[in-house]
Amino acid sequence: MHVVIIGNGIAGVTTAREVRKRRPDWAITLVSAESLQHWSRPALMYVYMGHMRLQDTWPYEERFWVTNRIERVQGWVEGIEPDAHRVRLADGRTLDYDQLVLATGSVPNRFGWPGQDLRRVSGMYSLQDLAAIEEGSVGLERAVIVGGGLIGIELAEMFHSRGIDVTFLVREASYWCNALPPEESAMVTELIRAEHIDLRLSTELRSIEDDGTGAVGAVVTSTGERLECGFVGLTAGVRPNLGALDGSGIQTGRGVLVDDCLRTSAADVWAVGDCAEIRRPEGQRNLLQQVWYTGRLQGEAVARNLCGEPTPYEPGIWFNSAKFFDLEWQTYGSVPPTPADDEKHVVWQGDGRLVRLVLDRETGALRGVNSLGIRYRHRVFERWIAEGRSGAHVLDHLAEATFDPELVRRYEDSIARTLRSQL
Repeated sequence: MHVVIIGNGIAGVTTAREVRKRRPDWAITLVSAESLQHWSRPALMYVYMGHMRLQDTWPYEERFWVTNRIERVQGWVEGIEPDAHRVRLADGRTLDYDQLVLATGSVPNRFGWPGQDLRRVSGMYSLQDLAAIEEGSVGLERAVIVGGGLIGIELAEMFHSRGIDVTFLVREASYWCNALPPEESAMVTELIRAEHIDLRLSTELRSIEDDGTGAVGAVVTSTGERLECGFVGLTAGVRPNLGALDGSGIQTGRGVLVDDCLRTSAADVWAVGDCAEIRRPEGQRNLLQQVWYTGRLQGEAVARNLCGEPTPYEPGIWFNSAKFFDLEWQTYGSVPPTPADDEKHVVWQGDGRLVRLVLDRETGALRGVNSLGIRYRHRVFERWIAEGRSGAHVLDHLAEATFDPELVRRYEDSIARTLRSQL
């Protein structure tokens, strides 16, 4: 049996590892155009900032691939032929497979802006993007970043770390207010400005102007303002990378359409990670999950399925985390930017930190948590949400979730007292 996996991110590599655990005698080939090495994508910014070398982002030493007999192929997938069970590479090579796993990840969104293909215009997702940003930083005085999500603020911090002035164009009225509740969004908005980032809210990109050499020289905003700059970072989200599927006949929507066992419409073809769009029952929105840990979970599930162990993918309780400059953010469960009618939000805020509990209005059960500037234990909050623990129980046992007690002890009484008064 030969398993070919297109993509060597966390979803693809997890699939390879889990298949090898179950099938010592199968052949496994991992294909990637980006790099022969599997590396940690969340660490991309730290390479640019000088905190890590690229090889420090490799989770596995070279011997791992030899020991586990995982063959790695570097090449661009030009086409997939499901009927022939064959993958074509751009250099003319072909790979025959018995089982194929698509783990092609994401690509940065581009919305047809005039000038978006000029030199010194880039997203921040791949090693090739990192190389373009590094090259474009030589002698750079000002960069413009378009898009107010997590990748945008990472790129702003990267340029800021080298003393490069940054203008940040965000179309919303407050930073990431389509994902964060108002108090959290306001805190991060204030922090960005405190770091001397030129944040332009309710402002969109109209066009990118040529400097006369085929490179960016300025941008024009939706307000008509012209901003001189030498680099433009396009960070307005990502979309599933579906380029390899052209002409394959494999069904797609926003991503590669799969069932709850991660099967595509083609026999012996599966999809995982950022590129996979999981069909949901009629009336429910299909599931597209594009974070590190869901890629890992999907890789584990698809390995079991293609090894003959039927296992529907269970996304579990949502979790995400990030850093806004030095401010850490964690979210568990469901924390919508605007409370639903059947929810109650209770909030503590002080000293540049925040804790939010989202409770079921009728039962008082915990649905979600946001924390900014205070780190809690993932597994504890995950368990409390799964068990439907009440807000009162959470506050009575908050010390169990505390990750850094020396810091939190200063706020523990205030957090519990303020949140309890709102229950």
